[in-house]
Amino acid sequence: MKYLLPATGAVCLALGAGWIIKAAANGIDPQSVITGPGAFTNAKDLKPGTFRKITVADLPQPTQGTPNFSRPVPRPEGALPKAPAGFTVSLYAHNGLSAPRQIRRAPNGDLFVAEEQAGEIKVIRDQNGFPVISIYAAGLNHPFGINFYPAGDNPQWVYVGNTGSVVRFPYKNGDLQATGPAKTLISDIPPMGNHQTRDLVFSKDGTRMFVAVGSADNVSNTRQSEEHRANILEYTPEGKFVEIYASGIRNPVGLGIDPATGELWCSVNERDDLGDNLVPDYITSVKEHGFYGWPWFYIGRHEDKRARLPRPADKTIDSVIVPDVLLQPHNASLGLTFYDGSQFPPEYRGDIFAGEHGSWNRKVKSGHEVVRVPLDKGKSNGVYEDFLTGFLTPDGEPWGRPVGVAVGKDGSLYVTDDGSAAIWKVTFTGKK
Repeated sequence: MKYLLPATGAVCLALGAGWIIKAAANGIDPQSVITGPGAFTNAKDLKPGTFRKITVADLPQPTQGTPNFSRPVPRPEGALPKAPAGFTVSLYAHNGLSAPRQIRRAPNGDLFVAEEQAGEIKVIRDQNGFPVISIYAAGLNHPFGINFYPAGDNPQWVYVGNTGSVVRFPYKNGDLQATGPAKTLISDIPPMGNHQTRDLVFSKDGTRMFVAVGSADNVSNTRQSEEHRANILEYTPEGKFVEIYASGIRNPVGLGIDPATGELWCSVNERDDLGDNLVPDYITSVKEHGFYGWPWFYIGRHEDKRARLPRPADKTIDSVIVPDVLLQPHNASLGLTFYDGSQFPPEYRGDIFAGEHGSWNRKVKSGHEVVRVPLDKGKSNGVYEDFLTGFLTPDGEPWGRPVGVAVGKDGSLYVTDDGSAAIWKVTFTGKK
């Protein structure tokens, strides 16, 4: 249901006066919050600045999945992603990149980028608006996660999440190449399977390291194949295993720590083959020892009878946590970041931006965009915005596939795109 705010003309959901004020401040206009079945959409129809909310009540009954494979086509000449009014999108980096994936900003402003297939970490240094690209490390095994430790202006290490390990390189500000060999801290992470990305982040106080490990398959076959999978694992920064921090998360690809609250968040690829509009991918805060359902349940009290993995007694349908933000099904939600810059208008500060890679098994495509999740004091009411769109041709063929997002030192948003082997730059040029 939609509600019109008579004083501002803004549309928002009736979820409390505090959120109504926040929604108005975030510029939600009369075209905004689409709810109910209409919140499901076709990626070729996405328009930047559209707000959506999908709820548990909107989920359909299971049906059959619809394979719809498509490889990216060449980017049409002059094609650019589209952002809301007031933002300008430009092609920042292209030459020297193959398939850029996760991206993280170093304290000195350099951008570190993982290229899984090439097995490399690259560094992009901005020189008067032009990117200069260096290879920081090579010979890695499907690297994805990147982070710096300890926090602050002078980290000593660059941590990298390979598909089966976590390694770290000695680092000092400004290094364009690793100055020493990789030290393996964790060597027993389950590798590959259907899900091979291993993102990693550190807690705000620096005492905990979280590593995301996706499931080996869609709905599980044997206990052995899923040991320490579909979980977020907690280690010490030196690589000692502590515990399973949260479980039942089919494929938690992107991790992030809210700089204001210290809360862990993740973006998740949910399961397939239950229909075009099942199961929604999601972005959520992660509760310590929380259970999110996979493989036996999804999005709360919904049972998946295909699951064969023996279910522990404590993994009940009543214990399943409903995620904070439900996205389009099969979006393939990947990297996320919290906006901590000052270039965008103040209402964007603290909000989440996430790359939605795009579907392969939906009759009409989903994803192929960057979404924004407005937060109010670190909390979401389930609304998200189609922020960066236009990665498809007019007839619906994808030419771009967003992956990672990072906030540059200049406050711009940088988006990796492994479909067109590019990094896009989103700058606010309007009036605040």
